[in-house]
Amino acid sequence: MLNKSVRSKYRPEYPVDFKFDYKDPATLYRFIMDGGKILPSRISKISHSQQRKVAAQVKKARNIYLLPTGTSNYDHFKYPEAISPKPFEI
Repeated sequence: MLNKSVRSKYRPEYPVDFKFDYKDPATLYRFIMDGGKILPSRISKISHSQQRKVAAQVKKARNIYLLPTGTSNYDHFKYPEAISPKPFEI
């Protein structure tokens, strides 16, 4: 007998082929603690391979100051705004 009501270990909103992007700080902000540290995969409920991808993208976003780099910078950063997929028009 198979039990169909078993909960999955991973988050359903991030499938295996989901591409995390450093240019989307609103998504990456969900994987950062208040002090600026990256959440471990056992807390964020994503797979080990996805955790490596998230960590790499968070580090890229920190280098161009889209995300906070540590506790001293946390006070200067508010929640990131979602970036519009539409190009800018002048």
